[in-house]
Amino acid sequence: MQRLKKLLPRQFFGYLGFFRGYLGNTVFIALAASILVAVLDGIGLTMFLPLLQLADQSAAPGGDMGNMAFVVDAIRGLGIPLTVTSVLLLMLLFFCLKGVAKFATSFYTVRQKQRFITRVRIRNLDLLAGYDYRAFTTADSGRIQNTFSGEVERLNSAHHNYFQMLQQAVICLVYVGMAYLANPRFALIVGVGGLLSNLLFSRIYRVTEESSRRMTAEAHRFQGYLVQSVSNYKFLKATDLIGRYRQRIAAVIGSLEREQRRVGTMHAIATAVREPLILMIVVAGILIQITWFADSLASILLSLLFFYRGLTNLVATQSYYNSFLGNAGSIENMQSFVRELAAQQERKGSRVVGPLRTGLTLRGLEYGFADADLLRGLDLTIRKNETLGIVGESGTGKTTLVNILSGLLTVPPGMFSIDGQDSNAIDLPAYRRRIGYVTQEPPVFMDTIYNNVSFWEAWTPEAQDRAWHALELAHAADFVRSLPGQLDARIGINGINLSGGQRQRLAIARELYRDIDILVLDEATSALDSRSENLIQRNIESLAGSYTMIVIAHRLSTIRNADKILYLKPEQQYEVGTFQELC
Repeated sequence: MQRLKKLLPRQFFGYLGFFRGYLGNTVFIALAASILVAVLDGIGLTMFLPLLQLADQSAAPGGDMGNMAFVVDAIRGLGIPLTVTSVLLLMLLFFCLKGVAKFATSFYTVRQKQRFITRVRIRNLDLLAGYDYRAFTTADSGRIQNTFSGEVERLNSAHHNYFQMLQQAVICLVYVGMAYLANPRFALIVGVGGLLSNLLFSRIYRVTEESSRRMTAEAHRFQGYLVQSVSNYKFLKATDLIGRYRQRIAAVIGSLEREQRRVGTMHAIATAVREPLILMIVVAGILIQITWFADSLASILLSLLFFYRGLTNLVATQSYYNSFLGNAGSIENMQSFVRELAAQQERKGSRVVGPLRTGLTLRGLEYGFADADLLRGLDLTIRKNETLGIVGESGTGKTTLVNILSGLLTVPPGMFSIDGQDSNAIDLPAYRRRIGYVTQEPPVFMDTIYNNVSFWEAWTPEAQDRAWHALELAHAADFVRSLPGQLDARIGINGINLSGGQRQRLAIARELYRDIDILVLDEATSALDSRSENLIQRNIESLAGSYTMIVIAHRLSTIRNADKILYLKPEQQYEVGTFQELC
């Protein structure tokens, strides 16, 4: 009994709080409707006994019904004579009402399921959008991918099975209650047997739940490997390491299959033994009632009808419960995932910034990782529409500095200000909307040129002109015009059909399409050939004076025309000056 008490609160009701967190108290509406379905069905079943008594004409209608005789008394109180015709019509009425109530319950349950999964996805998207960038850099990409895709689908199944289980359990309890009213002693005998039978399934439930957790962990690993296989496909293919990498993925798939097979086996065992076991309990109850207590079969007939219905629902309850446990690991994962995202939300100030007016200022900047300073005592002013070049050896903090200037990494108050306002006080998303960012490996999307440049803005003649203008500024219009379909030309996975220079220019065009003040180029030319690098260099020179530009370069010559250059040195040393001053 102690084991049962331990199981019930956690596994039957403990997860209810999770679902209520997304749906509120509306989760109880379907349960209340299920009670109505069971009551209407029970009253309809109650009419069978008077019908049999009227057909047999050996007993008065309403006898051998125990406390359920109130149904017959109520009908008589309404002035309705008990005849075969009236009883049949009343049965039909109650079962029709049950059908209406069941349809409403099912329809509402489907709507709740859709609402639940939509709210889960939207909440996860909101949390990911607000996730602190530094925390994101150390996050498990496979877990994020799997939680947003496979785990959401498993969570959807868990929601369905959990509430189907609760509805079936509620209906079962209603039938047990009616059976108790009809014949208390018989109801107690069978009810106790039903509870004892449920204890026999505790081992199956435990194995299923443990396998569900392992399935979630293996699915995280699988998604992580899958994401990396796509992003590193060219390298893996060119070196023929794809075979060895495939073996790693295959091993995870095999482990995932074993856990799924274990869950399926437990479900098959439970399904196979459940109905014979329940029938054994009913038969034992009938024999005890007739043999030991010398009751007639007629006296337990109505209670038996209710138990027939109730035990059917008990079978369904146990089946849904076992299916729910097969996906319960997804709930624990989602709870943990949401807690982690919520705990690492970036801090946002309340001051909304508009177009850049004066510039960006760093005062005594210090920043590092793993208790080691990367930047220390850095003072720097970047005036509006000024071009800043940043150079330095690998590991001196170039990209880290740009991430700070972009608001991706936060620093203590007083170290970084925008137009004279401390960065901790401003609305970071509003500030970032003023920034264009082009990296060494710029993101391009498997879509049309137009959608890559406009970021899926609605197609209008004005938007089309803006797209071409941005492509001209990025020196990308000529190669786009050479493509079949031009703006409608589709780009392959990761821009595989474009050269590195074309991807870079397309990425620059996307940033120039937006209404930005600051353009960041993070080693945008380091992976390019000399011709492509010259084109990007022309971009930088042609845009100088129109935007506040921050350019990280691996060669000093790339930024020789910058207004000022920041030269980062090892051991947190730095110099600031023009090209001529630093050479």
